[in-house]
Amino acid sequence: MRFKFFLLVLLQSLLITAQEKVNVTTNIQSTILVKNQKLSEKEFQDWFHKDYGQDTIPGISLEKAYQQLLANKKGQEVIVAVLDTKLDIHHKDLKQQIWMNADEIPANNVDDDKNGYIDDVNGWDFLGNQKGEYIKYENSESARVVRKYSGLFKNKEEKDITPEQKKTFHQYKKAEKSLLKAQQENEEQIINVSAWIERLKTSKIVIDSLLPDREYKLKELDSLKLLHKNDSIILGHIETLEDKIKYNFTDQYLANYIVQLEERNTTMLNPNFNEREIIGDNPEDINDINYGYNQVYGDVPFQHATSVTGVLAATRNNNLGINGISDNIKIMPVVMVASGDEHDKDVALAIRYAVDNGAKVINMSWGKNISLHEEWVNNAIKYAKEKDVLLVTAAGNDGRSIENEKYYPNDYMNTSEFVDNFIVVGASSYTTDKNVLASFSNYGKNNVDIFAPGDKMYTTGIENRYEFSRGTSLASPIVSGVGALIRSYYPKLSAKEVKEVLMQSGTSYNIEVEIEQEDGSKKLVPFSELSKSGKVVNAYNALLMAEKISKAKK
Repeated sequence: MRFKFFLLVLLQSLLITAQEKVNVTTNIQSTILVKNQKLSEKEFQDWFHKDYGQDTIPGISLEKAYQQLLANKKGQEVIVAVLDTKLDIHHKDLKQQIWMNADEIPANNVDDDKNGYIDDVNGWDFLGNQKGEYIKYENSESARVVRKYSGLFKNKEEKDITPEQKKTFHQYKKAEKSLLKAQQENEEQIINVSAWIERLKTSKIVIDSLLPDREYKLKELDSLKLLHKNDSIILGHIETLEDKIKYNFTDQYLANYIVQLEERNTTMLNPNFNEREIIGDNPEDINDINYGYNQVYGDVPFQHATSVTGVLAATRNNNLGINGISDNIKIMPVVMVASGDEHDKDVALAIRYAVDNGAKVINMSWGKNISLHEEWVNNAIKYAKEKDVLLVTAAGNDGRSIENEKYYPNDYMNTSEFVDNFIVVGASSYTTDKNVLASFSNYGKNNVDIFAPGDKMYTTGIENRYEFSRGTSLASPIVSGVGALIRSYYPKLSAKEVKEVLMQSGTSYNIEVEIEQEDGSKKLVPFSELSKSGKVVNAYNALLMAEKISKAKK
C-alpha cells in the first residue's frame, strides 16, 4: 500500500474603461481549439511565458509581447506591493527589484517621511515588534470566531438566540464545524505521516538486505522490481522507497513535517492560543495602528512571498534562474501573513500602507473561508479604488465553486460588485485538455474574474534557490505582473481600465473541463463558464488593447 492520501497531502505542503468608450474587436483576443501537449523539464521552467500559437504551450504570450511589442519601448517604474509572508529580499534574482523608500533614512529610529512607520526602508511587517520578534503561527479564522463567541453561543440552538444575533450565530456555527473538521484532519495526518515513516524504516531494512552495500537510486529499484515482479510484499517496499526518492522525502523533511503538524494543533487550531502577545495590539480595534516593525525578511516556517515574488518580478535577462514579468516592477513587501489565517485588521492596514506609499498594484496571494471583520477589509478596498490602485487576489485552492460560499477577500456585497479595481484569479494548467483548469483551483462564473497559469511554476526559493510550486497564489502574481506591465507602458490608464483590458483581452479555450459536484460526482462544463471573463490572461493581447484605449484617450 502506498498511502496515496498521505502522499497527496504531503505533496500539497511542498508546495493563492476608457473615458471615451472604445469598441474592442475580437481580433486582439484568441479563441483556441486545443490539443494535449507534453512538456520537457526545460519547457516547464518557463512554460507560462509561452504563446499557444507560436509554441503550442498555453502560456500568457509574454515572450511574444517582448519580441513584437516592447522591443523598442521603455516603460516607467511601477510599485507592486506584495502583501504576504516575510520575503527573501536578498535573493540574487530579486534584490534588484525591491522597493526602496527614498524618503526614509535607514536605521535612524526616526519616521523621516512622517507616514507613521519608523525606518520603513523596504516596507513594513505588521506581525513583528520593535525587538525584532515576529509571529510565525497564528490562529485560523475559525479558531478566532470560536474564541470570540463561544461564551455567547456554545451549546445553543437557533431557537435560543435573538433575531439580532442570527447572522453572528450562523458564523459561529460555521466556524465551530470548520475548526472541528480541521482538528480531526490534522490528527489524521499526524497518524498517516507517522505510519509512513515507520513503513519507510521497514522498507529500507528489506531493500538493504537485497541490495547490500549499495546506495540505490530509481534505476536500481526498477531492476529489483523485475527480479521480484511476483512478490507483492517486496514490490510494496520498493514502491515506498521510490516515493521517498521521487519526492525527496528526506528524514529531516519528514521529521519537520510532523513538528509542523503538531504545532498546528497548539497554535493555528487552538482557540486559546494568544497570537497577538508578540505584537501587543488590540486586534478588535481597527484604530489601534501603532504596531509592527520595519524588517520584512526573516526565518519563517514557509517563505510564501518569495515564491510569489519570483514569477512576478525576478530580474529579467540576468542569466540567473528565471525571468519575471517586468524589470520596471519594484516590489514593496508588506508582511501580514504567517502560518494560519491573516487578521482582517492586518489586511486592511496593509492595503492602506501600500496605497499610501505609492503602490499602483497590490498582490494578495492568500485568502480564507470566514471573515470576522469583513467590513474593515472592504473599506480598505474602497480606499484603494479612490486612490486608483489595482488589487489582485487568489481565488483559493479548495478545488470548488465559490459562487455560493464566499472566499475572502472579495469585491461582492450581496450579489453586486462594490468596486471596479479588484480582480480574483483562478489557476490554469500547462495542459490543453480537460485538465486546463488546475485541479486545485477554485472557480466561479461571477466570483472569479479570470484565470492565469498556476500549476508547476518554476520560481524563486529561499537562500538563492529555485523550485517548482503551484497554486492560485502563483496565478495571482501573473495577473498582477501583467497589470503592472500595462501601467508601466500606458500609465494614463486607470485601475478600472486595466482590469477591463485584462478581462477582455485574455485567451479563450474552446474546451470542456472536468469539475467535481457536491455529491462527489464529476461533470464536464465549458471552461468559459468557470469565470466572469471565461479567459486566461494574455500579456500580448492586453498590451495591444491597452494601446488602443490609450490612443483613444488622447
